[in-house]
Order: sequence, then structure tokens, then C-alpha cells
Amino acid sequence: MRFVPLIVARPEVQMAIDEAIFRARIEGKVPDTVRLYVFKPSSVTIGRFQSIRHDVDIERARDLGIPVVRRITGGGSVFHDEYGEITYSVIIGEDYHPSLRNVQESYRYLAGPLIDALKELGLNAEFSGLNDVVVRGKKISGSAQTRAKGVILQHGTFMYATRLDVLASVLKVSREKLKDKGVSSIYERVTTLEREGVRLSRSEAYELLKESFFRAFPLEEAPLTDYELELAERLVEERYGNPNWNLSK
Repeated sequence: MRFVPLIVARPEVQMAIDEAIFRARIEGKVPDTVRLYVFKPSSVTIGRFQSIRHDVDIERARDLGIPVVRRITGGGSVFHDEYGEITYSVIIGEDYHPSLRNVQESYRYLAGPLIDALKELGLNAEFSGLNDVVVRGKKISGSAQTRAKGVILQHGTFMYATRLDVLASVLKVSREKLKDKGVSSIYERVTTLEREGVRLSRSEAYELLKESFFRAFPLEEAPLTDYELELAERLVEERYGNPNWNLSK
């Protein structure tokens, strides 16, 4: 399996890279791949079938210089803080492990290294629902997934110092959804390593996650291929950098 070293880039580039790896893996051109990356500037991604106007305060995001990009994976809107969040991505064949054929089990198997990393810090992390990781009942990571032709793309967050005030101002979390979770505000629903008393720099958070994924999978570090880079460049133009895609709902 391949591990792609840290890439810091705009959201349209990051989402294009994930899809490019996914397509290349389906075509048999690259091995199963894990990567860690950072959105710069801070960004919002929305699920494939989400309504951007319903779930994101577009004007507030624009005022703060926060771009919004639509993913090919499902799930809800996500704030990716340049200063406090690392995103992981796993592109892997369903035949790698028996649990990958079951959706819920696959989420937990592929996000397992996040649980291990949090426990290494002394935090009692556990899975909640389909795709969340929680500490003391509060969400610290969420993941999203898509599948095609026996290959899975799963990516998700790791919030070590996400600015929750900015998150709350750009994401429209409905009162109904909060009520369903038994809380009255986003601050009761979401947490970060920093809020749990663990302060890490970006490089420390990156190394923590990298080491955890290397323990979980037989990884070897290698760069993206020219094929993936060329495909990603095309996907930025055709999809992730295109308002017709990002604002389609």
C-alpha cells in the first residue's frame, strides 16, 4: 500500500486528488492508498447530494474567504480549518479485508487508526452512529464514503484545534438536528483535541496520525503518479473548480 505525504492545497485541488486516486485505483493503475492533507485556505466541503444554500451560510463564508466545494462522497457539510484540522483519505479495494464489504464495519475499519491515535493521547475515543468518532460523547471526527467497481474512497476529519466559532458561523446546523442529538448548541455536540486538554501543532498531529496508519496498514511512502496529477488537474477544471458543480443544488 502507498502512503502519499502531506499535501497542503486549496479544496478543489484536494477533492480532485482524492477522485483522481480513486479513478486510478479502479483502473488498476495505482495501489491502495492512504494520504493525509490540509485545506488551505480554511474551507467547507459539502456532500454530493446536499443543498449548499440550506447547509452553508454562503455570504458568511465569502466574507471570511472560505471557499465551498462539493465532494463526490455523501454526508453533511464539513468545515476544514487550515489551523486546526487534518483530513485523512483511504482508497482501497473491497477485497482487502472482509469488513470492507459491510458499510458500517468498513467505516470503523478504515477510521480505526484515528481511534488508536486518540487513545494513544489518553482519550477515551469510540465510534458513534455510522461514521462519527466521539470523545466524551462529542464528535471529534466524521467520515464520508463512496464506492465504485469494488473500490472504496473514504475520507474524514481529525479536529485537533478547529475554531468552533468559525465552524458554527459558516455551517447551518438545524435546531432539529441538534435536538435529535440531545444538545442545544454546536459546542455541546463537537469537540477538538485542544478542548479536551491536548495541544498539538499541525506537524505533531500529522506525525501522530501517520504513525497510527503505518501501524494499521503495510504502507510505503510514495508520491502521486503523473497520471493522477494530470487527471486531478482536469478534474479541477471540469468539476471542483466549476461553480456549476459546487452550486448545483
